[in-house]
Amino acid sequence: MQQILHRLSSQDLSFPPIEQALAEPNGLLAVGGDLSPQRIVNAYSHGIFPWFSEGDPILWWSPDPRAILPLEGIRINRSLRKFLKKSPYRVTLNQAFEEVIEYCADAPFRDEETWILPSMMYAYQQLHQQGIAHSVEVWNGEELVGGLYGIAIGGFFSGESMFYTAENASKVALIALTQHLQRQQIEFIDCQIQNPFLESMGAIEISRQQFKEQQANARKLQLNDDCWQPRELKLD
Repeated sequence: MQQILHRLSSQDLSFPPIEQALAEPNGLLAVGGDLSPQRIVNAYSHGIFPWFSEGDPILWWSPDPRAILPLEGIRINRSLRKFLKKSPYRVTLNQAFEEVIEYCADAPFRDEETWILPSMMYAYQQLHQQGIAHSVEVWNGEELVGGLYGIAIGGFFSGESMFYTAENASKVALIALTQHLQRQQIEFIDCQIQNPFLESMGAIEISRQQFKEQQANARKLQLNDDCWQPRELKLD
């Protein structure tokens, strides 16, 4: 059966069913549209996310398989546990979103060109102001040394990117987030696409259909009213 790449209208916020995503490149579903908060929320609500490079049109993806991190399955090896016991870091929630996304865009460890373009940064900053995009920050004294950000819809959290400039700082951010989400009875983080770092932390791949079902259940979860209020996050 011939596969078709769908072109989105700037007036219509809807997306085609994720089952119609291309097999190659894996998960490419649609092109075009815009990065308005309404469209992005609609995309994530249906298991779709934007991902494109400078010079490309806006591309929308829903890969199969999908990477997720089951929170009960996060891996903390012996050396990391020892580090956490003596860690000099302080972890906060939603206290430096703009700085985190800027660091993620310019992360020195990233070999490839960033997909966090100015248009993406502006879109996610808007979502943060609306209480939909959130960040975790890791501090060494007053210096921001690591962090991550992502999108939350109900009990569904989709991680977008992370960074570190000091030892284990991104791992500390991820562990702090998983513990915070577990307190809300959330069961997994959407990691979108598997990579060696995520796999080392316990991320697995599931089918797109499995992801669709798990995401639908997660979105229905009612969180505490103060779940995303800025605060310090204590590691267990």
